[in-house]
Amino acid sequence: MAYEQAQSAVSSMLHGINRYNPENLANLEKYVEIQVRENQYDLEANLAILKLYQLNPAHFKMHTAALIFLKAMTNLPHTDVILCKCLLDNDVQQEEPLASICYFAGLLEMCHFKQFWIEYDARPAALQNVAGFHNAIRKFICHVINSTYQTIEKVQLGELLGISDDTELKSWMANYDWKELDGGKVFISNQDESVKTKNITEKIGFDNVATVMKISQ
Repeated sequence: MAYEQAQSAVSSMLHGINRYNPENLANLEKYVEIQVRENQYDLEANLAILKLYQLNPAHFKMHTAALIFLKAMTNLPHTDVILCKCLLDNDVQQEEPLASICYFAGLLEMCHFKQFWIEYDARPAALQNVAGFHNAIRKFICHVINSTYQTIEKVQLGELLGISDDTELKSWMANYDWKELDGGKVFISNQDESVKTKNITEKIGFDNVATVMKISQ
């Protein structure tokens, strides 16, 4: 219930010129904490905070900015992280923990999933305690796997999802209706069935035809 109440209050702050009132920052920053705690997400409000930081550098809070970037990561494959980057100077993005968060986001965007989990586990302090973070990242990875693989080694699947426990891995497989096969493989989907034909119609204007005819004379 706390999120719905906060969302309603924040919504009124984002209308008209009041959207750029730095006096709203304290309430907006608390709203980010609520999103993190209750596994909710409000991109518009979070971008408004970064814009206020851009307009009022003295009010910048790294902790809040880091949480906003982490929440943006949970919405992959959407481009929320890129939108956030556009509102912060490059120098700020080079500071910790934002630098590490942007690095991890880059690994995910480039589909370096195995490397992401290895480095994530090695530097857990770089990422804050965001409710639902692991599941959101794994849902994104599953989306990529579903669109890419027909079959995959079960060991490799566990590495991509950062899961070593067989029971947990089977739970994720069941969620996506992936079938375990003999020989340690997992059937994902028949990618041939996903291929759809597309009719392409080319439109050639009279001016283009006239130019060709003139050249050929």
